[in-house]
Amino acid sequence: MASPLKVGIAGLGTVGASVVRLIDEQRQQLALRSGRPIEVVAVSARSRNKDRGIDMKRLRWVADPVKLATDPGIDAFVELIGGEGGAARAAVTAALKAGKPVVTANKALLARHGIELAELAEKHGVALNFEAAAAGAIPIVKTLREGLAGNSVQRVYGILNGTCNYMLTRMEREKLSFDECLKEAQRLGYAEADPSFDIEGHDTAQKLAILASLTFGTRVDPEAIYVEGITSITTADLEAADQLGYRIKLLGVAVKTDKGIEQRVHPTFVPKDSAIAQVMGVTNAVTIDADGIAPITLVGPGAGGMATASAVVADIADIARGVRVAPFGRPQAKLAATKKAPMQRHEGGYYIRMIAVDKPGTAATIAKRLAQHNISMESIVQRHSGPLGGAEKPQGPVPVILITYATTEDAVRKALAAVQRDKVISGRPQLIRIEKN
Repeated sequence: MASPLKVGIAGLGTVGASVVRLIDEQRQQLALRSGRPIEVVAVSARSRNKDRGIDMKRLRWVADPVKLATDPGIDAFVELIGGEGGAARAAVTAALKAGKPVVTANKALLARHGIELAELAEKHGVALNFEAAAAGAIPIVKTLREGLAGNSVQRVYGILNGTCNYMLTRMEREKLSFDECLKEAQRLGYAEADPSFDIEGHDTAQKLAILASLTFGTRVDPEAIYVEGITSITTADLEAADQLGYRIKLLGVAVKTDKGIEQRVHPTFVPKDSAIAQVMGVTNAVTIDADGIAPITLVGPGAGGMATASAVVADIADIARGVRVAPFGRPQAKLAATKKAPMQRHEGGYYIRMIAVDKPGTAATIAKRLAQHNISMESIVQRHSGPLGGAEKPQGPVPVILITYATTEDAVRKALAAVQRDKVISGRPQLIRIEKN
C-alpha cells in the first residue's frame, strides 16, 4: 500500500475534533477506499491544553496555523478556523502557494475569496475541496460539480440554514410567535446569542453563492444575491399557508432565466406535496432541476460536529486518491461575472396578506389596482364573517389573503403601493413569493 497521506488540521473546535475522531475510527476503511492510509499528524488551535476528547499526545502541535499550512511534515492542510479573513485566509493561501492541497468547511472564506483561492489552487496544481461549506453532510458540491457534469441544470434551491428551518417548523407546529421561538432556539443552542446572520438570510446567501457558481459557472459573489430573512413571518402567515396547501421555508434559489442567472434568498411558499416541504427541524435539503432527469432532492444534517466532519473526511479521501478537479467545476478564468438581478424582474406567484379597512368600496379598490397592473388572482381568502365593504355595519379591520397567478415583482409592488395610497388597508402588506414544484 502507498505511504500515508499526512494531514495537518488548523482549528480544533467541535468539527476539528470530530474529524480527528472520525479518521481514527474509520482508519482501515479509509485506507481501503482511498488506496493509502490517512493520518492526522499535526494540529493548530487557540488553546493547547483544552480537553477535546481526543488524544493530543500523538499529534504534533504547531502554534501558528500559517506555519502549519507550509509545514514540510504534512501533505494536506485542513482549515477549520472559520471567518472570511484573518488566520483562515492567510493559512489557506499559504498552503496553496506551498503546493499543498486544502480542505475547508469555511463558507464565509469561499464566498468572499473563493475565486482568488481557486486561481491559486489551479496555478499550483493542487485541490481545493469544500464539500462541508455548503450543506454539511449533504454531498451537494460533488453532485453539482461531478455527478451532474453531463446535465444542464435549470434551477437549484434549498433549505440551507437549520436555525431558520427549526424556527419555522416550531412556529407552524406549536403556534409560537417569532420572538418566543427565537428565544427557545437560543436556549437549545440552535441560534446564536446574536442570531441576525442566520435569521436575516446571510448564512444562506453565502452557501447559495457557492452552489450557484458550481451550478451555472458564475463567479462566487454573495453581493449578487437578493436577501430577505424570516423576521417578518407570523403565525398568521403559517396558518394561511397550511390552509392553502403550502408550507413556508427560507429558501436559497438560483435559477436560469431569459434575463440571466437569478439568485435570491427569502421566505417562500412551497407546495405541501413537494419533497422540500417535508424537511423539518434543523435538517437541510437541496433540490436540483436538470434536463433529462426528474428533480433530485438531497436531504441531511446541515451542521453539527460529526455531520460536517463526514464531509471534510470525504474531501480528504479524495486527496488521498489523487482526485483533483477545478474547485468550482471549471477553470476560474472561465467563470462568468454575475450581477445582482433586480427583484422587480422576478416572475412568479405571490401570497399577499393585508389588513383591509372594512368600508364601502374597499374590495373594488383593491381589485381595480391589481387589474391595472395585470395581476390575476388564483384565490382570495377573507378572514371575516361579514361582507368586505358591504352594506352591513363595519366590523373593523379585515384580514384578506390573496394568491396571485404568475406575475412580476414590479407589478405586485406597484399595485400594493397604489392600494396603500388609497388608504383602504392599514399597515404594510405581507408579501411572500411562491416556488412551484
